[in-house]
Amino acid sequence: MLYIVPSPIGNLQDITLRALDVLKSVDLILAEDTRNSSRLLNHYQIIKALSPYHQHNEHKVLHHLVDQLLQGKKMALLTDAGTPGVSDPAFLLVRECIKVGVRVECLPGATAFVPALVNSGLPMNRFSFEGFLPPKKGRQTLLKQLAIEERTLVFYESPMRLVKTLEELAGYFGENRLCCVSRELSKLYEENKRGTLKEVADYFREKGVKGEIVLVVEGAPAGKRQRKEEEDEDE
Repeated sequence: MLYIVPSPIGNLQDITLRALDVLKSVDLILAEDTRNSSRLLNHYQIIKALSPYHQHNEHKVLHHLVDQLLQGKKMALLTDAGTPGVSDPAFLLVRECIKVGVRVECLPGATAFVPALVNSGLPMNRFSFEGFLPPKKGRQTLLKQLAIEERTLVFYESPMRLVKTLEELAGYFGENRLCCVSRELSKLYEENKRGTLKEVADYFREKGVKGEIVLVVEGAPAGKRQRKEEEDEDE
């Protein structure tokens, strides 16, 4: 049995009672960073064996973990914050478990983009979660595609790259496209900065940026995709 366990994105009280019960019951906890997971476990007085599972070792340890699961061990997968698999390791292990018949159960719980999307005030009936933009290869191509996407767009971004990304989006989408930057969600200094791409870029360029970032951007005006496709056909 493999449990996928969401962990708090900031406030340690945002873990569910069921998640705590699961963490107490398993034989082994797989942790993206054992130091971060230890803080969570210590806070709730949970003593369990921890084993690292992250993007740098997931291929190496995958089959060994699956073999242990097939032998009857129960494991829980924790990442540093939020739901494993959402821009974090989990996919490879989940896929392999399903392939060999190991039961997988994902608990509901914290994930950063949902409160950021709701906080933004932008339409949330249809949205596209894009995670982290590619740093180099394919970045411009993707931005051109997203410029005509009519659904609300959701990105993760690092504080070091936020201003540059806002400036790039303003260049491809237009400076007046609305957005919201949510940082330090659920923590003491949570901030949700709303405005146009240009306004928000100017704000953070002057103020500086700290903390984990979720960027929500208004979708393209209705009909823009169709007009772009018609222009491409004419060419």
